[in-house]
Amino acid sequence: MKKNALVLFAHGARDPRWAQPFLKLQAIAGARLPDTQVELAFLELMEPRLPAVVGRLAEQGCERISVVPVFLGQGGHVLRDLPPMIDELRSAHPGLQLTVADAVGESPAVLEAIADYCVGRLPA
Repeated sequence: MKKNALVLFAHGARDPRWAQPFLKLQAIAGARLPDTQVELAFLELMEPRLPAVVGRLAEQGCERISVVPVFLGQGGHVLRDLPPMIDELRSAHPGLQLTVADAVGESPAVLEAIADYCVGRLPA
């Protein structure tokens, strides 16, 4: 088992097609981080859920997990729902180093990439 893990944390949806970009993101990140376990977890409506993913990684001997909310903003789910989940996971796995990043949409580089895409959709 790899000692480090990156967990991409997304909302989830009823339609399984919604997860396709997140699965692609997981594959891209995994290819860039060959020594890190890259997992995808969901808040609701899809499996696996974050507690199950973190629990499995901890059982397998992972020591450090970074959770990255793949949300455009620090809205209610990231600010209200995620912190208690993280607190419970830290209590359940006291030896685990568990960190949480800001939502990806808070990153200037991500916003620049989205703006580039949007601007590029205008006809020449």
